[in-house]
Amino acid sequence: MQYEYSYSNQRRDLTDVLSTVISEQPRFISLFGTAEDAKQRKHEWLQDQIAPRSITLSNVATLTCTAGVSDVAKLLVGTTLNVKDDTALFRVTSKTNTTTFVIELAAANGSDTTAPGNTDVMSIVNSPIKEGSNNGDGEQQYRESDVAYNQTQILRKEVILTRTSMGIDTYGLENSLANQSAFAMQQVARDLNKSALIGARVAGSSGVLGEAGGLYTFATALSVDADTSTFDNFIVNDAAQDIIDEGGMPSVILCGPGQARVLSAVNNDKIRIIREDKKRGSYVASITNDMTGGEQIIIADYDISDTQAWVVDPAGFAISYLNTGHITDEDTTTKGFDGVQRTILGELTFEFKNANQRCCKIENLTASATALAAIRDAS
Repeated sequence: MQYEYSYSNQRRDLTDVLSTVISEQPRFISLFGTAEDAKQRKHEWLQDQIAPRSITLSNVATLTCTAGVSDVAKLLVGTTLNVKDDTALFRVTSKTNTTTFVIELAAANGSDTTAPGNTDVMSIVNSPIKEGSNNGDGEQQYRESDVAYNQTQILRKEVILTRTSMGIDTYGLENSLANQSAFAMQQVARDLNKSALIGARVAGSSGVLGEAGGLYTFATALSVDADTSTFDNFIVNDAAQDIIDEGGMPSVILCGPGQARVLSAVNNDKIRIIREDKKRGSYVASITNDMTGGEQIIIADYDISDTQAWVVDPAGFAISYLNTGHITDEDTTTKGFDGVQRTILGELTFEFKNANQRCCKIENLTASATALAAIRDAS
């Protein structure tokens, strides 16, 4: 017997439903926006140029500097530069050739530095342009960017209602189907959250299942060793400073629920809960960051290790669906099956633009139970 119901001949796009489910969950995956559709299983994207423009010197003789061809090409006569963590301002007076230029001290600004070092990195402050400039007098802009990639992975969930469950008037077919579908979408969101954190990037091929890489795959450059210290603002600020130095804007703290309690206890009345009070379990709170002066959101996510945490700039996070691979569901009931079956199916991947500049891992925190016990004893 074939059962009929209102969705029996429909194929529904659940991409928007998934986006709603994700946005309502205070977890890591809720930081992800939606990127352009992936065109193939290996999904590539251009990294953004978020760090200040800079050049790396290879040699300095008096005030004659040598650097790579691509670096010297960024400079004009009149371009001003400074060395990291130094206020002395230098000005380019001439370009000898494609790898050599001459500078002068433009302003000491309270610094004792009179010349950069042989291997210093100098940031470009600005390049003033003369009045009545012509074509060719301006700075030549090129996109200085690398290409990164991730692999797509397939998601599949089966929603099954038996003849018996359909025969129970208390629930009804349509209501049971909606509940089962909603539960399946919540499972998809939970699976995506774990994949976005600890997923391993694997290229799909014959006999090999494709998997999307997560945060631990892409954010490998910046880290802070807490050395078994209690999670506090000093550690958060160390991580935030590393991100700011790379050109990012740290606005989110990711940690487990236990460490969120530790950070809350450390900040005491400085912390502000911004989710509705009726929400239970994981929560989102905010504090004012000492480095930026802006709000920094704390997300307590139980998929994160208790002795680790992250400070991140989420601007580069996005979900990309494979072209024509949006999350859909359709009737897949086989002939003779004693009930109804619908299949949720889709293929997607994650983008982590500039993860090595926007994300800093905090390692070796004191276990939250130990830290909370010490805080309780001290109070």
